Amino acid sequence: MMKFRFRRQGTDPQREKIKQELFAFNKTVEHGFPHQPSALAFDPRLQLMAIGTKSGAIKIYGAPGVEFTGLHKDITAVTQIHFLPGQGRLLSLLDDNTIHLWELVVGPPREVGGTKKEGGVCLKQVDSYTLPGRPGIESCSATRVTVLFLLKSCDLLCIGTEGGGVYVVELPRLVLKENQTLLQDQVTQSLPDDYRCGKSLGPVESLQEHPQQPGKILIGYSRGLVVLWDLSARHADQLFLGKQQLESLVWERSGGLFVSSHNDGGYAVWPVTSGNTITHQPVSSTIPYGPFPCKAINKILWRTSQTGSPVLLYSGGMPRASYGDRHCLTIQQDKEHVTLDFTSRVIDFFTIHNLEPDKEFDDPLALVVLLEEELVVIDLQTPGWPTLPTPYLAPLHSSAITCSCHISSVPPKLWERLINAGRAQRTRQQTHMSWPICGGKNLAPPPKQQELLLTGHEDGTVRFWDASGVALTPLYKLGTANCFHTDCDEPHDSSNDHDLQQEDEWPPFRKVGCFDPYSDDPRLGIQKISLCKYSNKLVVAGTAGQVIVLALNDEPSDHSVDVSVVDLLQDREGFTWKGHDRLEPRLKPAPFPPGFQPQVLVQCMPPASVTAVTLHTEWNVIAFGTSHGFGLFDYHRRNTVLARCTLHPNDSLAMEGPLSRVKSLKKSLRQSFRRIRKSRVSGKKRALPTPTSKVHEANAALAEQEEVAPVQRRIEPRSADDSLSGVVRCLCFADTFLRDGTHHGPTLWAGTNSGSVYAYALEVPGVGSGRAFERGGASESSACVEALLGKEIQLMHRAPVVSISVLDGRGKPLPHPYEASQDLAIAPDMTNAHSVLIASEEQLKVFSLPKVSAKTKFKLTAHEGCRVRKVALVLFSSAAQEDYSEHTLVCLTNLGDMHLFTIPGLRPQVRYDCIRKEDISGIASCLFTKNGQGFYLISPSEYERFSLSAKVLTEPLCSVQLDRPLHPTATSDGTSMHPQANGTHRKMAGRAEGQTEEPPCSLSSPIQETPLDSPLSCADLTLDTTGELTVEDVRDFLTTVDEAENNLRNMKEEEGRSTGILIN
Repeated sequence: MMKFRFRRQGTDPQREKIKQELFAFNKTVEHGFPHQPSALAFDPRLQLMAIGTKSGAIKIYGAPGVEFTGLHKDITAVTQIHFLPGQGRLLSLLDDNTIHLWELVVGPPREVGGTKKEGGVCLKQVDSYTLPGRPGIESCSATRVTVLFLLKSCDLLCIGTEGGGVYVVELPRLVLKENQTLLQDQVTQSLPDDYRCGKSLGPVESLQEHPQQPGKILIGYSRGLVVLWDLSARHADQLFLGKQQLESLVWERSGGLFVSSHNDGGYAVWPVTSGNTITHQPVSSTIPYGPFPCKAINKILWRTSQTGSPVLLYSGGMPRASYGDRHCLTIQQDKEHVTLDFTSRVIDFFTIHNLEPDKEFDDPLALVVLLEEELVVIDLQTPGWPTLPTPYLAPLHSSAITCSCHISSVPPKLWERLINAGRAQRTRQQTHMSWPICGGKNLAPPPKQQELLLTGHEDGTVRFWDASGVALTPLYKLGTANCFHTDCDEPHDSSNDHDLQQEDEWPPFRKVGCFDPYSDDPRLGIQKISLCKYSNKLVVAGTAGQVIVLALNDEPSDHSVDVSVVDLLQDREGFTWKGHDRLEPRLKPAPFPPGFQPQVLVQCMPPASVTAVTLHTEWNVIAFGTSHGFGLFDYHRRNTVLARCTLHPNDSLAMEGPLSRVKSLKKSLRQSFRRIRKSRVSGKKRALPTPTSKVHEANAALAEQEEVAPVQRRIEPRSADDSLSGVVRCLCFADTFLRDGTHHGPTLWAGTNSGSVYAYALEVPGVGSGRAFERGGASESSACVEALLGKEIQLMHRAPVVSISVLDGRGKPLPHPYEASQDLAIAPDMTNAHSVLIASEEQLKVFSLPKVSAKTKFKLTAHEGCRVRKVALVLFSSAAQEDYSEHTLVCLTNLGDMHLFTIPGLRPQVRYDCIRKEDISGIASCLFTKNGQGFYLISPSEYERFSLSAKVLTEPLCSVQLDRPLHPTATSDGTSMHPQANGTHRKMAGRAEGQTEEPPCSLSSPIQETPLDSPLSCADLTLDTTGELTVEDVRDFLTTVDEAENNLRNMKEEEGRSTGILIN
């Protein structure tokens, strides 16, 4: 009875206070490129750019770190955006024909650390408007909005419709001025009879205001007619009788002419004269890529320049037969003619140019092009028109993301060398222009430490990103394809090479942009990354069993890469690899640019995808695992230390390979449903309870009541012959006690999909207290690393092992290589007994070392009905006490929630709902940092950044200097709504935007009703790949509901048997 009494836990007010100071969940910022962009706008006075998406989000960007996000209530595509220049207001048109007015609202000053700072700014919707239908017309298509245009006075909004009408709405009240309405019938009466011909003029395609005469607008109709209309006099000053279907209009700066683009791939220049009321023909008409049929020129811009002829920019116009599938934008000036060839569709574009009225020329500075998958900025001032590197909005998915890795507290020397390596890759970009979209002010303090985000991609590249602040900036790109012979033996990044276009080629194409979804060889895909920030060693592992060890070098080098082959099957009979072949290594010396350069290539055989990798630079060893087994390699001596096969005799699916595993998806799903039926049938066939068993049940129930334990779900043991049972899920190096309690030394731990854990004692020359240390320095160079099996553990339910971590005598994680030896971290406690924390998909368990006896456990699946997907040990610092911190176990489940536990006691602390349980890709791509933050993919091109720490946050905190007086707009309940683009709405009272939400009052319970109704959940998303997404993930997701229903009917009995581990 005493045992149960001590296990009772009450609410400790002091502990609750500490938890509030340590833990707080916030989604802080979204990194990357907006998914499915649909609209673009620019405020030339505030230097801000806005992007609208098909999910109803609006994102405003300025200088790096200046970001604002708004979300419409309805998940409807944003078709147009227009700024009210200088006012911090913008208008959005949705696909449902509604118009919305947004404001940037400045919050009150706030105190941070006892000092008062100016408030941030938020984007807030203040009004909406729907154009009323015309009387007597039932169809709403006549008033469907086709174009919005804001007059320079910013007090009137002109609305063009599908029925050919033009309506005028007063701003900012959004009130229709009915006396200004212009219907198509009024225009038709002024047309000559031969042009009228009883035909409709079609929808309004374009509205443009006269640059020198305010109040006069050009109205372009789809049929080709253009009308210069005087709003104040309500009179048509001039008619331009175009005969080709109209696409867009643009004024020349002086107002003496305008240019129209058309559906046949041509454009026409029209004169504007006061004496002539009807103009039948343009001054000139050109089809630049004729004479054969061409696609439409969707948009055209005409910008005057004092250096020569006007700069003409237009999208489309390509010859249909030859290049109809190209996504192009053309720049012309004098004899210079460049056709920018993009890899995704052009959404919209604008120029940054001079708008001062006393200036004679536009003098365009830069061209900004929004594409479906990236943003491209062209320097129009530098000869050759080079591209500018983007400090944010870089396409994370330029090649599909396959894995990721985060490095905290990057040493300054490594940071500088990475920046220099990245700068050397961009030497061909001969542009010195600063980023032209520079509005707003970033109020966030500079980061205290530099952070790196590494992403592995399907094309074999690893990209390094500056993740220290709000703007995720690309630093350096590493390619691994030049280690192998592929279809593209001479990889060449042509995105910024201006000399590729041939003089006799027409059109004069130039490849622009870095989005390239096609991989030369899918076997190049990066699956695992491990970086040592102190020794500058990097290990990347790929889809075809390749493991590459790289070292950082500041100079270019020509050398050959050593190749070692490791056979993980160990000549086991009865297994034949049916998957892809290995990549053919390049044996001859190859050129490698400055940066990380390969030293050793370790090829696993069979060439299955690498599922786990770890690196220990002090011992000069790497460990790697596949679906067949794991190996240990000494990269300093180029020696294979260990190769262990983990295959089960019935594990045939592991021999098919990941590229052919798609064919077996149906088979796997069928097997999972059979397993469900089997468990149900076995439950029905249970023997009738005997009186003795009833006594045991009563005693077990009484014990559970005495312990005040929560209801536990029955866990069905997994079969030993499950497919893919030999997959190595995790690897770990540790200096700990494995042989006995007095001598510690290097060890290697490996966990598999069948719940097996292997622990090997390593003898590393010059390390530890074993024989290798006693050999002396004379023989260390000739000695080799040795591995001896020390322990083998089999978890009772055979649940996959997700993570293995060794804790020192104080219950804290062991430091990383070089941290303790170079006094960069507190040395581990080697006087008291160590322990090992093994996290499986079903439970967390701590074993003592070296006996490997169970100390404590938490059955997560039994208590919560979920399965563990990701595990990390995180150091949380107190927001109130500078010198207080705790090591905490963070666990992400297949339901998308976060569980936090103390270590080594495994006491639950808090639980947060983070990711929708249906978002399998988001859960599979989740990544934790060492200081309590995390990332996960909310789309193929965007990372959501979140924080679990009350102290460590990376969030936008910015302001914009506006001309108009600002007052925060409140909702009916007095609180302001802060919408995020991922669909998470949070209410905050009296808080400036850019600050983080206050933590919930009670952190011992989950966040109350955190809505996770992301607009992306309703979109048809197909992620190329998002990390460790396997058949097991899909199978678990599909069977979650049935398992929950089955488990809820059963009470978990306390097992009267052993702890369920087998130690050899």
